[in-house]
Amino acid sequence: MIADPALEFIDVCHHYGDTSAVQGFSLELAEGEIVCLLGPSGCGKTTTLRLAAGLEVLQYGEIRIAGKPVAKSSDFSLSPEERDVGLVFQDYALFPHLTVKENVAFGVRNYRDNEMADEISQLLKTLGIADLANRYPHSLSGGQQQRVALARVLLPKPKLIMLDEPFSGLDARLRDQIRDDTLHLLKQSGAAALLVTHDSEEAMFMGDRIVVINNGVTQQIGRPEEIYCEPANIFVAEFFSEVNRIYGFVENGKVNTTIGIIDSGNIAGGTEVEILIRPEALRLTRPTKQSFEFRVQAIEARMLGRSSLVHLCTDGVDGEQIHLHARIPGRYLPEKNERLRIDIDPNQTFIFPKP
Repeated sequence: MIADPALEFIDVCHHYGDTSAVQGFSLELAEGEIVCLLGPSGCGKTTTLRLAAGLEVLQYGEIRIAGKPVAKSSDFSLSPEERDVGLVFQDYALFPHLTVKENVAFGVRNYRDNEMADEISQLLKTLGIADLANRYPHSLSGGQQQRVALARVLLPKPKLIMLDEPFSGLDARLRDQIRDDTLHLLKQSGAAALLVTHDSEEAMFMGDRIVVINNGVTQQIGRPEEIYCEPANIFVAEFFSEVNRIYGFVENGKVNTTIGIIDSGNIAGGTEVEILIRPEALRLTRPTKQSFEFRVQAIEARMLGRSSLVHLCTDGVDGEQIHLHARIPGRYLPEKNERLRIDIDPNQTFIFPKP
Protein backbone atom coordinates (compact mmCIF):
# COMPACT_ATOMS: atom_id res chain seq x y z
CA MET A 1 0.00 0.00 0.00
CA ILE A 2 1.40 3.40 -1.01
CA ALA A 3 1.60 5.83 1.91
CA ASP A 4 -0.11 9.19 1.70
CA PRO A 5 2.21 12.18 1.21
CA ALA A 6 3.42 13.66 4.49
CA LEU A 7 2.40 17.06 3.15
CA GLU A 8 0.48 18.04 0.02
CA PHE A 9 -0.30 21.43 -1.53
CA ILE A 10 -3.00 21.44 -4.20
CA ASP A 11 -3.23 24.55 -6.40
CA VAL A 12 -2.64 26.90 -3.46
CA CYS A 13 -3.02 30.66 -4.02
CA HIS A 14 -2.67 33.48 -1.52
CA HIS A 15 -2.87 37.27 -1.81
CA TYR A 16 -2.07 40.25 0.37
CA GLY A 17 -4.32 42.94 -1.01
CA ASP A 18 -3.43 43.32 -4.68
CA THR A 19 -0.14 41.44 -4.24
CA SER A 20 -0.09 37.78 -5.21
CA ALA A 21 2.21 36.00 -2.73
CA VAL A 22 1.59 32.40 -3.89
CA GLN A 23 0.24 31.46 -7.32
CA GLY A 24 -1.04 27.98 -8.13
CA PHE A 25 1.42 26.14 -5.89
CA SER A 26 1.27 22.33 -5.94
CA LEU A 27 3.72 19.95 -4.24
CA GLU A 28 3.90 16.59 -2.46
CA LEU A 29 6.40 15.71 0.28
CA ALA A 30 7.05 12.02 0.85
CA GLU A 31 7.69 10.53 4.29
CA GLY A 32 11.25 11.27 5.39
CA GLU A 33 11.87 13.70 2.52
CA ILE A 34 13.46 17.13 3.01
CA VAL A 35 12.22 19.76 0.56
CA CYS A 36 13.65 23.28 0.46
CA LEU A 37 11.66 26.30 -0.67
CA LEU A 38 14.27 28.57 -2.24
CA GLY A 39 14.01 32.10 -3.53
CA PRO A 40 14.75 35.78 -2.85
CA SER A 41 13.14 37.78 -0.06
CA GLY A 42 9.46 38.42 -0.71
CA CYS A 43 9.04 35.60 -3.22
CA GLY A 44 6.33 33.77 -1.23
CA LYS A 45 8.30 30.91 0.32
CA THR A 46 7.64 31.85 3.96
CA THR A 47 3.96 32.47 3.20
CA THR A 48 3.79 28.95 1.75
CA LEU A 49 5.27 27.47 4.93
CA ARG A 50 2.95 29.53 7.15
CA LEU A 51 -0.07 28.33 5.19
CA ALA A 52 0.99 24.72 5.75
CA ALA A 53 1.59 25.34 9.45
CA GLY A 54 -1.78 27.04 9.93
CA LEU A 55 -0.24 30.42 10.78
CA GLU A 56 -2.01 31.96 7.78
CA VAL A 57 -5.59 31.20 6.72
CA LEU A 58 -5.63 29.58 3.28
CA GLN A 59 -7.55 31.58 0.68
CA TYR A 60 -7.58 29.23 -2.33
CA GLY A 61 -6.65 25.59 -2.89
CA GLU A 62 -6.16 22.74 -0.43
CA ILE A 63 -3.48 21.52 1.97
CA ARG A 64 -3.31 17.97 3.31
CA ILE A 65 -1.10 16.41 5.99
CA ALA A 66 -0.75 12.62 5.94
CA GLY A 67 -3.63 12.49 3.47
CA LYS A 68 -6.06 14.45 5.66
CA PRO A 69 -7.23 17.96 4.70
CA VAL A 70 -6.05 20.61 7.15
CA ALA A 71 -7.08 23.64 5.08
CA LYS A 72 -9.39 24.10 2.11
CA SER A 73 -10.05 27.42 0.43
CA SER A 74 -11.26 29.87 3.08
CA ASP A 75 -14.02 27.71 4.59
CA PHE A 76 -11.99 25.11 6.52
CA SER A 77 -8.75 25.44 8.48
CA LEU A 78 -7.37 23.44 11.40
CA SER A 79 -5.45 25.41 14.03
CA PRO A 80 -1.64 25.00 14.16
CA GLU A 81 -1.81 22.79 17.27
CA GLU A 82 -4.26 20.45 15.52
CA ARG A 83 -1.87 19.83 12.63
CA ASP A 84 0.78 17.97 14.66
CA VAL A 85 3.80 19.61 13.04
CA GLY A 86 7.10 20.77 14.52
CA LEU A 87 8.09 24.39 13.86
CA VAL A 88 11.57 25.94 14.00
CA PHE A 89 11.63 29.69 13.49
CA GLN A 90 14.42 32.09 12.62
CA ASP A 91 14.31 33.67 16.10
CA TYR A 92 14.06 30.24 17.86
CA ALA A 93 11.16 31.46 20.13
CA LEU A 94 12.58 30.09 23.39
CA PHE A 95 10.91 30.93 26.70
CA PRO A 96 13.32 33.16 28.65
CA HIS A 97 12.05 32.04 32.08
CA LEU A 98 12.58 28.32 31.37
CA THR A 99 15.83 26.39 31.43
CA VAL A 100 17.12 24.55 28.37
CA LYS A 101 15.69 21.27 29.68
CA GLU A 102 12.32 22.89 30.42
CA ASN A 103 12.21 24.60 27.02
CA VAL A 104 12.82 21.28 25.26
CA ALA A 105 10.14 19.56 27.33
CA PHE A 106 7.57 22.34 26.98
CA GLY A 107 4.24 21.03 25.70
CA VAL A 108 5.19 17.36 26.07
CA ARG A 109 3.10 15.58 28.67
CA ASN A 110 4.65 13.59 31.50
CA TYR A 111 8.13 14.80 30.65
CA ARG A 112 9.11 14.34 34.30
CA ASP A 113 8.83 10.60 33.93
CA ASN A 114 12.19 8.85 33.90
CA GLU A 115 11.71 7.68 30.32
CA MET A 116 11.07 11.20 29.04
CA ALA A 117 13.94 12.58 31.12
CA ASP A 118 16.24 10.01 29.54
CA GLU A 119 15.04 10.98 26.05
CA ILE A 120 15.68 14.66 26.72
CA SER A 121 19.13 13.87 28.10
CA GLN A 122 20.02 11.77 25.07
CA LEU A 123 18.72 14.39 22.65
CA LEU A 124 20.73 17.16 24.33
CA LYS A 125 23.80 14.93 24.26
CA THR A 126 23.36 14.21 20.55
CA LEU A 127 23.15 17.96 19.86
CA GLY A 128 26.23 18.68 21.98
CA ILE A 129 24.41 20.77 24.58
CA ALA A 130 24.01 18.29 27.46
CA ASP A 131 26.07 20.54 29.75
CA LEU A 132 23.63 23.40 29.14
CA ALA A 133 20.52 21.61 30.45
CA ASN A 134 20.06 23.93 33.43
CA ARG A 135 21.06 27.18 31.73
CA TYR A 136 18.62 29.90 30.60
CA PRO A 137 18.31 31.16 26.98
CA HIS A 138 19.87 34.57 27.67
CA SER A 139 23.16 32.88 28.60
CA LEU A 140 23.34 30.87 25.34
CA SER A 141 24.94 31.73 22.02
CA GLY A 142 22.86 31.85 18.84
CA GLY A 143 24.07 28.41 17.81
CA GLN A 144 23.22 26.94 21.19
CA GLN A 145 19.73 28.48 21.10
CA GLN A 146 19.18 27.00 17.63
CA ARG A 147 20.04 23.53 18.93
CA VAL A 148 17.64 23.93 21.83
CA ALA A 149 14.85 24.94 19.43
CA LEU A 150 15.60 21.91 17.26
CA ALA A 151 15.61 19.57 20.28
CA ARG A 152 12.21 20.94 21.37
CA VAL A 153 10.78 20.14 17.93
CA LEU A 154 12.32 16.67 17.70
CA LEU A 155 11.33 15.43 21.18
CA PRO A 156 7.61 14.74 20.40
CA LYS A 157 8.71 12.86 17.23
CA PRO A 158 6.46 14.71 14.75
CA LYS A 159 5.98 13.25 11.29
CA LEU A 160 6.35 16.69 9.72
CA ILE A 161 8.80 19.48 10.60
CA MET A 162 8.87 23.01 9.14
CA LEU A 163 11.91 25.27 9.41
CA ASP A 164 11.86 28.96 8.45
CA GLU A 165 15.37 30.32 7.72
CA PRO A 166 16.70 28.45 10.79
CA PHE A 167 20.40 29.13 10.17
CA SER A 168 20.37 32.71 8.89
CA GLY A 169 21.41 34.30 12.19
CA LEU A 170 24.58 32.22 12.58
CA ASP A 171 28.11 33.01 11.47
CA ALA A 172 29.44 31.06 8.49
CA ARG A 173 31.56 28.45 10.29
CA LEU A 174 28.96 27.69 12.95
CA ARG A 175 26.21 27.62 10.32
CA ASP A 176 28.01 24.85 8.41
CA GLN A 177 28.32 22.70 11.53
CA ILE A 178 24.73 23.18 12.68
CA ARG A 179 23.36 22.55 9.19
CA ASP A 180 25.23 19.26 9.16
CA ASP A 181 23.94 18.29 12.61
CA THR A 182 20.39 19.24 11.64
CA LEU A 183 20.49 17.24 8.41
CA HIS A 184 21.59 14.07 10.22
CA LEU A 185 19.01 14.50 12.98
CA LEU A 186 16.19 15.05 10.52
CA LYS A 187 17.17 11.93 8.59
CA GLN A 188 17.46 9.89 11.79
CA SER A 189 14.03 11.07 12.92
CA GLY A 190 12.35 9.89 9.71
CA ALA A 191 10.23 13.04 9.64
CA ALA A 192 9.42 14.88 6.44
CA ALA A 193 10.71 18.46 6.49
CA LEU A 194 9.89 21.68 4.67
CA LEU A 195 12.73 24.20 4.94
CA VAL A 196 12.62 27.83 3.79
CA THR A 197 15.90 29.46 2.72
CA HIS A 198 17.26 32.16 0.41
CA ASP A 199 20.69 30.47 0.29
CA SER A 200 21.12 28.22 -2.76
CA GLU A 201 24.09 26.35 -1.28
CA GLU A 202 22.10 25.65 1.86
CA ALA A 203 19.20 24.33 -0.22
CA MET A 204 21.54 21.99 -2.11
CA PHE A 205 23.14 20.81 1.13
CA MET A 206 19.87 20.17 2.97
CA GLY A 207 17.30 19.29 0.34
CA ASP A 208 16.39 16.00 -1.30
CA ARG A 209 14.45 18.29 -3.64
CA ILE A 210 14.37 22.03 -4.15
CA VAL A 211 11.46 24.25 -5.16
CA VAL A 212 12.68 27.50 -6.72
CA ILE A 213 10.16 30.34 -6.36
CA ASN A 214 10.11 33.88 -7.73
CA ASN A 215 7.31 36.43 -7.29
CA GLY A 216 5.02 33.72 -5.95
CA VAL A 217 5.46 31.50 -9.02
CA THR A 218 7.20 28.12 -9.00
CA GLN A 219 10.12 28.25 -11.43
CA GLN A 220 11.42 24.68 -11.09
CA ILE A 221 11.16 21.61 -8.84
CA GLY A 222 13.82 18.91 -8.81
CA ARG A 223 16.79 17.30 -7.12
CA PRO A 224 19.69 19.67 -6.38
CA GLU A 225 21.85 18.25 -9.17
CA GLU A 226 19.01 18.54 -11.69
CA ILE A 227 18.34 22.18 -10.93
CA TYR A 228 22.01 23.14 -10.86
CA CYS A 229 22.92 21.31 -14.07
CA GLU A 230 19.64 21.77 -15.97
CA PRO A 231 18.12 25.11 -14.93
CA ALA A 232 14.70 25.76 -16.44
CA ASN A 233 15.30 29.45 -17.12
CA ILE A 234 17.66 32.39 -16.66
CA PHE A 235 16.38 33.19 -13.15
CA VAL A 236 17.14 29.67 -11.86
CA ALA A 237 20.59 29.55 -13.48
CA GLU A 238 21.58 32.92 -11.98
CA PHE A 239 20.19 32.15 -8.54
CA PHE A 240 22.54 29.21 -8.00
CA SER A 241 25.81 30.96 -8.78
CA GLU A 242 27.52 33.86 -10.44
CA VAL A 243 27.41 33.53 -14.23
CA ASN A 244 29.27 34.97 -17.18
CA ARG A 245 26.86 36.39 -19.73
CA ILE A 246 27.41 36.67 -23.48
CA TYR A 247 25.02 37.11 -26.41
CA GLY A 248 24.84 35.79 -29.94
CA PHE A 249 22.65 34.42 -32.75
CA VAL A 250 21.89 30.81 -33.57
CA GLU A 251 23.20 29.66 -36.94
CA ASN A 252 23.14 26.04 -38.09
CA GLY A 253 22.55 24.77 -34.57
CA LYS A 254 25.51 26.68 -33.14
CA VAL A 255 26.37 30.06 -31.65
CA ASN A 256 29.73 31.49 -32.68
CA THR A 257 31.30 33.50 -29.85
CA THR A 258 34.75 34.96 -29.29
CA ILE A 259 35.45 32.35 -26.61
CA GLY A 260 34.07 29.26 -28.33
CA ILE A 261 31.40 27.63 -30.46
CA ILE A 262 28.37 26.68 -28.39
CA ASP A 263 25.67 24.15 -29.29
CA SER A 264 22.25 25.85 -29.38
CA GLY A 265 20.17 22.72 -28.78
CA ASN A 266 16.62 23.01 -30.14
CA ILE A 267 16.59 26.80 -30.48
CA ALA A 268 15.63 27.91 -33.98
CA GLY A 269 18.13 29.46 -36.36
CA GLY A 270 18.30 33.25 -36.36
CA THR A 271 17.20 33.50 -32.70
CA GLU A 272 19.12 35.98 -30.55
CA VAL A 273 20.23 34.13 -27.43
CA GLU A 274 21.62 34.78 -23.97
CA ILE A 275 24.39 32.39 -22.92
CA LEU A 276 25.12 31.88 -19.22
CA ILE A 277 28.43 30.25 -18.32
CA ARG A 278 29.38 29.37 -14.75
CA PRO A 279 32.91 30.55 -13.76
CA GLU A 280 33.95 26.95 -13.08
CA ALA A 281 33.02 26.06 -16.67
CA LEU A 282 35.93 28.11 -18.04
CA ARG A 283 39.14 26.12 -18.38
CA LEU A 284 42.36 28.04 -18.87
CA THR A 285 45.67 26.75 -20.26
CA ARG A 286 48.78 28.27 -21.82
CA PRO A 287 48.47 28.60 -25.60
CA THR A 288 50.12 26.10 -27.93
CA LYS A 289 51.49 26.77 -31.40
CA GLN A 290 48.23 25.88 -33.11
CA SER A 291 47.16 28.40 -35.71
CA PHE A 292 43.67 28.93 -34.25
CA GLU A 293 42.65 29.01 -30.62
CA PHE A 294 40.10 30.87 -28.58
CA ARG A 295 42.10 33.19 -26.35
CA VAL A 296 41.49 35.63 -23.54
CA GLN A 297 43.64 38.02 -21.54
CA ALA A 298 44.16 37.77 -17.79
CA ILE A 299 43.43 41.01 -15.93
CA GLU A 300 43.74 39.98 -12.29
CA ALA A 301 43.96 36.73 -10.32
CA ARG A 302 43.21 36.05 -6.67
CA MET A 303 43.53 32.85 -4.66
CA LEU A 304 40.42 32.28 -2.53
CA GLY A 305 41.56 29.19 -0.64
CA ARG A 306 40.19 26.13 -2.36
CA SER A 307 40.05 27.89 -5.73
CA SER A 308 41.48 30.82 -7.65
CA LEU A 309 39.36 33.53 -9.27
CA VAL A 310 40.78 34.84 -12.54
CA HIS A 311 39.43 38.04 -14.12
CA LEU A 312 39.55 37.88 -17.93
CA CYS A 313 38.64 40.02 -20.89
CA THR A 314 38.10 39.41 -24.58
CA ASP A 315 36.68 41.34 -27.50
CA GLY A 316 33.02 40.78 -28.27
CA VAL A 317 31.59 40.40 -31.77
CA ASP A 318 30.52 44.06 -31.66
CA GLY A 319 34.00 45.23 -30.71
CA GLU A 320 33.12 45.85 -27.06
CA GLN A 321 35.19 44.15 -24.38
CA ILE A 322 33.61 41.25 -22.49
CA HIS A 323 34.63 40.79 -18.84
CA LEU A 324 34.65 37.18 -17.60
CA HIS A 325 35.38 35.34 -14.38
CA ALA A 326 36.97 31.88 -14.27
CA ARG A 327 37.11 29.85 -11.07
CA ILE A 328 39.96 27.35 -11.14
CA PRO A 329 40.51 24.65 -8.45
CA GLY A 330 43.59 25.17 -6.28
CA ARG A 331 46.29 27.74 -6.98
CA TYR A 332 46.21 29.23 -10.47
CA LEU A 333 47.58 32.77 -10.76
CA PRO A 334 48.48 33.81 -14.33
CA GLU A 335 50.43 37.01 -14.87
CA LYS A 336 48.61 40.25 -15.54
CA ASN A 337 47.93 40.70 -19.29
CA GLU A 338 48.98 37.09 -19.99
CA ARG A 339 47.23 35.57 -23.01
CA LEU A 340 45.51 32.25 -22.24
CA ARG A 341 43.71 29.57 -24.16
CA ILE A 342 40.09 29.13 -23.05
CA ASP A 343 37.82 26.07 -23.29
CA ILE A 344 34.21 25.85 -22.15
CA ASP A 345 32.57 22.95 -20.30
CA PRO A 346 29.20 22.54 -22.09
CA ASN A 347 27.66 20.89 -19.00
CA GLN A 348 27.82 24.21 -17.14
CA THR A 349 26.83 26.40 -20.05
CA PHE A 350 23.17 27.34 -20.53
CA ILE A 351 21.55 28.96 -23.53
CA PHE A 352 18.15 30.67 -23.62
CA PRO A 353 16.33 32.86 -26.17
CA LYS A 354 16.96 36.48 -25.23
CA PRO A 355 13.95 37.89 -23.31
